[in-house]
Amino acid sequence: MTSDERVEDGDVVLAIDQGTSATKAVVVTGHGEISHRATVSITQRHPRPGWAEQDPEEIWRSVQQAVHDVLAEARPGRVVAVGLSTQRESTLLWDRHTGEPLGPVLGWQDTRGANLCARLRAIGHADRIRDITGLPLDAMFSASKAAALLDQYDQDRSRSTRGELCLGTIDSWLLWRLGGQHLIETGNAARTQLLDISTCHWDPWLLDLFDIPSQALPEVTASTGPFTSCDGLHPNLQGVPVTGVLGDSHAALFAHAGWTGGRVKVTYGTGSSVMGVATIGARPATGVARTIAWQLGHPTYALEGNIRSSGATLVWLARLLQSTPGQLATSAACDSQGVFIVPAFTGLGAPYWDDQARAMIVGLSDSTGREQLARAALESIAYQIEDVVAAVEQSGGSVQMILADGGPSANATLMQLQADTSGRHVRTSPAAELSALGAAHVAGLGAGLWTVADLDRLGRTGAGYEPSPDSKSRRERMDGWHAAVAAARELPRRSRSQP
Repeated sequence: MTSDERVEDGDVVLAIDQGTSATKAVVVTGHGEISHRATVSITQRHPRPGWAEQDPEEIWRSVQQAVHDVLAEARPGRVVAVGLSTQRESTLLWDRHTGEPLGPVLGWQDTRGANLCARLRAIGHADRIRDITGLPLDAMFSASKAAALLDQYDQDRSRSTRGELCLGTIDSWLLWRLGGQHLIETGNAARTQLLDISTCHWDPWLLDLFDIPSQALPEVTASTGPFTSCDGLHPNLQGVPVTGVLGDSHAALFAHAGWTGGRVKVTYGTGSSVMGVATIGARPATGVARTIAWQLGHPTYALEGNIRSSGATLVWLARLLQSTPGQLATSAACDSQGVFIVPAFTGLGAPYWDDQARAMIVGLSDSTGREQLARAALESIAYQIEDVVAAVEQSGGSVQMILADGGPSANATLMQLQADTSGRHVRTSPAAELSALGAAHVAGLGAGLWTVADLDRLGRTGAGYEPSPDSKSRRERMDGWHAAVAAARELPRRSRSQP
C-alpha cells in the first residue's frame, strides 16, 4: 500500500506467530511489508501414542525471546499495534489467581479425547454437534481435550465451577499473560467445538455434553478486540495495544487476500490447513468443516479441512532414516514406484475424520529404497491436500488456484507435485512468515493504520506452478492413493473383529 496521511512515518506493527514448532516475531512497516523477523524454536513431547504435549511456560518464554530479538534488530521508531497469530485447537488449564498452569498444553494433534468422541458418536450426537459448530465430532478440536484436562485436575468440576480455573487456547493463554484478561478471539473459539457459530456464543447444550463449566471459559471477542496492552512484554511496548488476533491458518488466509473467490489457501506445516472463504449459502461436504475465519464487525465464514500429518511425515521418515527433512526432499526419486505412505500416525483428518486409521506403507518391493520412500512421503502431502481441495470445491464452487504458504511451500519439487496432483495452478507466498503477516494486517486494521481496500492493493507475487496436462496419470495415482487409505482405515477394524 502507499503511505498516506493516516500512517505516520516510522510507525510499525509487531506481530507474533506462536506455532507448534516455533514462535516467530516480525516487524511490519506502514506499507504492510515485513522488515525484520526473529524465530525461537520450541519443543513438543509425545509421551504416549496419540498424545502431543507442550510446556505453557516454554511457549510464553519463546514469545518473550522472539519479541526481544526482533526489536533488538529492528529498533523501530514506534510500535503502534501488536497482532497475534496462534496455533488453534491446542488447549490448557491454569489457576485464575496465580496464573500457574495445571499440566501441559494438549496440542492440536493430541487425540486422548478420542474415546469420549467415540462415545458421543455412538449415542448419536455427531450430527447435532456439526449443525451447531460446523465441525465434525473429532478429538482434534478443543472440547474433548478440555474435558480430559478437567478429568485429571478438577474431576468433580468444583474449582472450575467456582471460577478458580481458566480453560483456554493459546491465544487465551498469551492474552492472559499479557494483561490478565481471560479472552478468546472468535475464529479460535470456533475451533473449540463448544461455540455456536451462528451466534458466536458458547452453546449450553455442548458445555453440558462435554461437562465444561462456563465459568472456566474465556469471553469471546472479535478479531480486532478490544484486547489488552503489552505492558511488561518489552520496554518499547508500554501502553501498546493488541489490536488483532487470529488463528494461524486464518491469518495466512487473510494475508493471501483470501476473500477473493475461486481459490483456497493451503498452509504446509507440521500438519496442513486447507481453507477458503465460504460463499453465502454454501453447505460443506461431509469431510469439510464450516468455521469462522475472522470477525471484523460481522463474522466471515470459511470452509476448511485439516490434515494431521504433512511436514511431520518428512520429519518422521528423516528420523527413521537418520537424515533430515531437507536432505530427504532433495534426494526424492522422480517416481515412487507404486509406494504409498498413509501418515495416519494419530488417525486421519479431513476429509476422512477417522481417528482409528493407522499409518501404513503400501507397495513395498525389493527395489524400494530411501529415494522412493522420500518421494512417497512428498506425494502423501500432495494427495492429502488434493483430497481436501476437492471436498472444498464440492462444497463451495470451482477452485482454480491453490495459494500455498508455510515452510514446505519453498520446496519447488513439492509445489510442482501439488500442481500435477491437483490439476490446478499453485502460487506460493513471497513471505515465509505469512501467518504473522496476516496477524499484522488485522492489527493494522484494528489500529486504523490501513483499510481492507489498502490491503487488497498489496502485491502478492510468489512463485507459480502450472499443472501437467496428463490427467490419466493423475487419476491413476489418486486411485492408488485412495486404495492405500482404504487399507489403512480397514486394518484396525479387521483386527478388532478377529478373536
